Amino acid sequence: MTRIDIRSVRLPDDKQQAANHALTRVRAYLTEHRDTAQVRVTVQDEDDREPLVLPREAVELLASLLAHLGAGRAVSIVPADAELTTQQAADMLNVSRPFLIGLLEAGEIEYRTVGSHRRIAAASLLEYQRRDDRRRREVADELTELGQDMGMI
Repeated sequence: MTRIDIRSVRLPDDKQQAANHALTRVRAYLTEHRDTAQVRVTVQDEDDREPLVLPREAVELLASLLAHLGAGRAVSIVPADAELTTQQAADMLNVSRPFLIGLLEAGEIEYRTVGSHRRIAAASLLEYQRRDDRRRREVADELTELGQDMGMI
């Protein structure tokens, strides 16, 4: 597993429009060329135009990045096999480090120790996040149903 430096990127307001414009063009291309495994783009600077061939999956990821950046959200890319420190993992979940350590010790998230330090696989963290999101949706659905049964909604 690799240990990485996670940094978020957020576009300033004046660049969000450019991201949204690019997103519109990328989505249109992907929709028109559904069976294309590779996407050819042109990289242009002042003196040169160079064709570049990208895997479709990379362009789909680019579209997702543009959507988040264009909406003003910060984005980080974390490889699935990356190992995170407890602080990095806590930051990704938007919780305190002590709360995260409680989750680790309760067995909610898999981790390993390196000396006296805990390391969390990004894949384990994302799996916990999916489970937690699913639990939250189920509880919200139950509360909505209960509110409807009681005539409150």
